[in-house]
Formats: sequence, C-alpha cells, structure tokens
Amino acid sequence: MTSTDIAVGIANEDWAGDARYFEYSAAADPIRSGHTPRIPIHQFPASLHVGRPTGVTPLDLSGDLGLASGPATSPALLASFVCIGTGEQLETRATATSELFIVLRGSGRSTIGDHVLAWGEGDLFVVPCGDGAVHEADDDAAFYWVTDEPLLRYLGVAPIEARFAPTYFPAARLAAELAIVAEDPLAVARSRVSVLAATASQSQTLTVTHVLWAMYGLLPMGAVQRPHRHQSVALDLIVDAAPGCYSLLGAKLDDQGEIIDPVRVDWESGGAFVTPPGMWHAHINESGVPARLLPIQDAGLHTYLRSLDIRFAPAPPT
Repeated sequence: MTSTDIAVGIANEDWAGDARYFEYSAAADPIRSGHTPRIPIHQFPASLHVGRPTGVTPLDLSGDLGLASGPATSPALLASFVCIGTGEQLETRATATSELFIVLRGSGRSTIGDHVLAWGEGDLFVVPCGDGAVHEADDDAAFYWVTDEPLLRYLGVAPIEARFAPTYFPAARLAAELAIVAEDPLAVARSRVSVLAATASQSQTLTVTHVLWAMYGLLPMGAVQRPHRHQSVALDLIVDAAPGCYSLLGAKLDDQGEIIDPVRVDWESGGAFVTPPGMWHAHINESGVPARLLPIQDAGLHTYLRSLDIRFAPAPPT
C-alpha cells in the first residue's frame, strides 16, 4: 500500500490547516504588536448602583479587551454592582472558582446551599464554586461582586472542587484589624496601611482565595503613597473618600522615582476603577479626611505562579 492509498476504515486527517508560524521578535510580545489589546484604565461611577432597581450591572470591558465570550472587567475577573431593593430578593450565579462580595450598603441575608449568612454594610464574604446564592434585602442594598468567571471561560473549563471554605469577614473586625495596623508606630514607614483578608486554606499565597486577593486599606489624610506596581490587575473599589483623594498611574518613573506623565483618577465613594498590570500607581490624599479602599486582584493566582513581581519605587534622593 502506497502513501496515497487509504485502507478500509482508515482516513488520513490533515491537522495542519490551523498551523501558523511567526518570526520570534515580531510575535514574542503580542501586546506591543497590537494583537493582544491592552487593559485600559477605566472608572465606574457609583451612579451604577445608586437609585437602581434590583439587578446586576456587570462592569464590562470585554469590547476593549477583544473578548467575545462574555462580560469581563479584566482578562481573568468580572466585577459587577448588585442592587437589591427593600424586601426583594435576587439570585447570583457564576461559573467560577471564587466569588467575593463586599456590602456597599444595606442589610439582609444570603442563602448559599444549606447555609444562611446575615450581612450588613461593610461586610465581606467569599464563596467557592457550587450553587448560586439567593440574596434578600431588609432595606435597600448593594454589593460589589467579583468572580473569576472570565478566566474559566478562557480556559474552557468548569470548576469541580471547592478550594476554600465559605468565609465571612465582618465589617467591625476588618475595621478593628485596620486600626491595629494604623496605630502601630512603624505604620508611617510602611508603603501601605492595610490589612490583607485571607482564608485558612491559602497558606502559601496568604490570599482571600486561591485566585483572588483583597486588601482593606487606609489612606490617611495628607498621605502621599510612593508608586508601586504588580503584574496582577487591580479592580479598585473606593469604600469612602472625600474630594481630593486620587491615584496617579503611568508606565514609567523618572530618576526621582516619580511617575512620568501620569493619568489622574479621582476617587469617588462607592465607585471603582481598573489599574492595569505592570503600571506604576501612587495614591494621594489631599482631602483633609482619611479614605478607605478595597482593591480586588487576581494576585492569588499570580502569587501561586510566582509571577506577581510587586515592585516599589525607590526612595527619592536626599
């Protein structure tokens, strides 16, 4: 039988049709070449969850990211504002390994499987893969909800095993832990005055889930936090801030360790914004009152992969 003959019951398949070849230097950085869209700096105002009816508003940047598979705020994460009217209920469901909820306002309860969690303003809780959650509001309520559903869509997978237990972080305990950090005499010398929320099973990454990272932070009045950067995307929620609080973001630093040609993002209580990976950013508070923020990142995954690469700007020369 020659190479052109086909035996009965056997078919030659040509798998070469989808093969592509690129010269290395032209394809090794598809972001620079424009094949992979950059992650934009983008703000989402608090008006997206104030005075809105019961429902979910995805903070969707999938068009900017070149994604056609569904809503996404970053390549790996989807943030949404969830509104629940007084006496009403709403089910949330995601094909995700990790879901994080922070209560922006209101009080109520969530039924997750056989468990019921009562919550109030400022509380944070995380749940693993499994059944959806049914939320009921005693008064007008809103969540900031972050999942890793876009990551699973990209991988073409569904979660099959919970990697952490449902975990609740009461607002009062978060505030108390942050106060301990802020009152430490060494706090003024630290790059951030913050508490990282973590679950017991994440003993290597010290993060809130194996994918998500959550920081409850204080920006004291008069603070000028030096620039830093990391390879995770930050979906920054502003818990509360007065006019005069803002972030500066940019790609490069000058010889003094300051951001060159920065983009200014003014903080708004209850609003959110995206800090792209690898971008230097600094936080400044000129408002005269303290401010609080809660960045959610995919840094749990990056920490596990050893790719977070967090860096801080050098101290300015004296």
